[in-house]
Amino acid sequence: QAADSKREQFRRYLEKSGVLDTITKVLVALYEEPEKPNSALDFLKHHLGASAPENPEIEALRLEVAEMKEKYEAVLEENKKLKAKVMVY
Repeated sequence: QAADSKREQFRRYLEKSGVLDTITKVLVALYEEPEKPNSALDFLKHHLGASAPENPEIEALRLEVAEMKEKYEAVLEENKKLKAKVMVY
């Protein structure tokens, strides 16, 4: 009886949080695919990942990483030039 109660609570939790609806939509999309993908698991991963809301901080961090990569490359180039100058003298 307690196990059934826990199962029911968990089911309600999944339903309330939108998990059941999202999984159902992805499975329906897979079912409706005219040509089934080679990997159903990859299909699910791709569609579940795509349906997750994007955190605004993630885009800001991506931009910051891109800027840092550019700065890093510039510093490496400068370092290379300075080493070449030091070797000449």
